[in-house]
Amino acid sequence: MAVSREQILEAADQIAAEGQRPTLDAVRKITGGSYSTISPVLNEWKAQQKTNTTPIQEPAPDTINDRLAAVGAEVWATAMELSNSRLSAEREALEARRTEQEATQAEAIELADQLADEITELKASRDQYYNKATTAERAAEELRQQLAAAQEQARTAEARAGELRTELDHAHKDANRLRIERDKAQEQANHRAEQIEALRTDLAIAAATTAQGKKQAAELRKELDRSHQDIEKLRNERDQERTALAKAQAQADTASQEAKQAINSTLSHYPLSAYFTQVAVY
Repeated sequence: MAVSREQILEAADQIAAEGQRPTLDAVRKITGGSYSTISPVLNEWKAQQKTNTTPIQEPAPDTINDRLAAVGAEVWATAMELSNSRLSAEREALEARRTEQEATQAEAIELADQLADEITELKASRDQYYNKATTAERAAEELRQQLAAAQEQARTAEARAGELRTELDHAHKDANRLRIERDKAQEQANHRAEQIEALRTDLAIAAATTAQGKKQAAELRKELDRSHQDIEKLRNERDQERTALAKAQAQADTASQEAKQAINSTLSHYPLSAYFTQVAVY
C-alpha cells in the first residue's frame, strides 16, 4: 500500500508528542509501507526538528564588562570566533558522519525490505506446505479408516468361511455315512435275491415230487412273498438314502460356493494394495 509524505510526517509528530523517539519501525507500524519509502521523509522530519531548535546565546557577564571594559569585549569576540570555528569543524565532521550513516542506513533499509519480502514469501510457502501436509494427513486418516473397515469385513468373511467349511465337513461326513448305509442295503438286497433264487429252485423241486412238496411249495411261496416285500422295502430305503445323499452333496456344494463368493466379494471391494500405494505417495 502506497504511503504519502504527509502520513509519514503526521506519524512522526504523533510519536514525538507521546514522548517517544520516531524510528522507522515505529512509523511503519502506524502508516505501513516499506522502509525505503519512510526513511527519506523521516530524515527530512529530523532535519527540520534540528533547524527549529534555537541556539542558546548568553551575553558577557557583567563582572567581565566591568573589569575588562573594551579588552574584555575584544577577548569575548575572539573567544566567540574560536568557538564558531570549532563548531564549524565539528559540524563538518558531523555532516560527514551523518552522510556515512545515511548511506549505511539506506543499505540497511534496502536489506530490511528484502528480508521483509523474503519473510512474506517464506510465510506463504510455510502456509502452502502446512495445507498440503494437512490434506495428506486427512487423506491418510481416511485410508486408515477404510483399511480398518476392509480388514474387519475380511475377518467377518473369514469367520463365515470357517463356518461354511465346518458345515461342508459335516455334510461330507453325512454323505459318507449314507454311502456306507446304501452299500449295506445293496448287499442285503443282493443276499435276499440269492435266497429267493434258491427258494425258487427248491420250489420247483418240491412241486415235481410229492404233495408234501406242494405244501412246502405253498410255504415257500409265502416265504417268497415275504422276501419280495423285504426286497421292495430295502429298495425304498435305498432310494431314500440316495435322495438324502444327493441333498447332502448339494448342500455341501452350496456351502463351498458361498464361502468362495464371500472371500472374492471382500477382496474385490477393498483393493488393499491400492490403499498402501496411496499412503506411500502422501
